[in-house]
Amino acid sequence: MNFFERVYAVVEKIPRGKVLSYGDVARLAGSPRSSRQVGWALHVNPRPGQIPCHRVVFKDGHVSPGFAFGGPQIQRAMLQEEGVGFLKDGSVDMQKFRWEEI
Repeated sequence: MNFFERVYAVVEKIPRGKVLSYGDVARLAGSPRSSRQVGWALHVNPRPGQIPCHRVVFKDGHVSPGFAFGGPQIQRAMLQEEGVGFLKDGSVDMQKFRWEEI
């Protein structure tokens, strides 16, 4: 399995209502210093709707300003629809919603 395939395999496991950071995904995919490459892999997601890219956020909980499916407001709305909560600064409450099964 190549790096992108490993990224997709990790992201597919993130449950509804939970998030991981790009760095978390990189580490779980076996390349802990490759968080930027995770972003690229998700940008070229071959199976939108099946690979839940919207569940990956920055390590501080902020959504991506370049979210590929319509911008950060769409990513935020998708996460909120799944029950993910946000703090006053607009970031995901990582203490509560970060997937801990990692």
